[in-house]
Amino acid sequence: MQSILIELHYLPSIAYFSALYKADEIYIASQGRFEKRTYLNRSTILTANGPLDLSVPVFGANKRIPIQEVKIDYHEKWVNNHWRAIQSAYGKSPFFDFYSEEIKDILYSSPSHLFALNKSLLTMCLKFLQIDTPVFWQENLEEIAKPDLMDMRGDIHPRKPISELFWFDPKPYQQIFGSNFVSNLNILDLLFCTGPEALEVLRRSVVSSLNK
Repeated sequence: MQSILIELHYLPSIAYFSALYKADEIYIASQGRFEKRTYLNRSTILTANGPLDLSVPVFGANKRIPIQEVKIDYHEKWVNNHWRAIQSAYGKSPFFDFYSEEIKDILYSSPSHLFALNKSLLTMCLKFLQIDTPVFWQENLEEIAKPDLMDMRGDIHPRKPISELFWFDPKPYQQIFGSNFVSNLNILDLLFCTGPEALEVLRRSVVSSLNK
């Protein structure tokens, strides 16, 4: 049995979900410090002008406060901006109408904390993908008595190239823009473009084992 420990990202990437797909148990770390310029509050979509990063503004980003205490800054109209960008990028995709309303509802639910937003989005995406692997929201990491636990925190990072993701071998699928495939965007790109075939793309994009 392969158990993984991973942090909670904002609309995680395809590489992130490929790891979750392959795992037998998923432990989401809810302790630790917030770090800037990571995927904790950042995600990438594909637009007509190429990849676009979406960032959730937060309070205290420079203070490395505990992840669960990070509050979202709603002084900026980031929800409207994110939704307009998603709608513009994927509004004509084959499966936009199938998934879009639930995604929009979560974004506009205005949770006060980043962790709550990310948790709702992750739970929703796992449902869309029909991944029913057990997920444990772990506050005290010392309580995990798993000799085979693989700590993947920090493995998926904007500064790390895809070639370093030892478990991930991205397989192309039909995207909305351009003739050159852009790999490892956020999971919305895969869902909107492939719909119920998304899980099969994940299956083909992960190597046979999560072991390094």
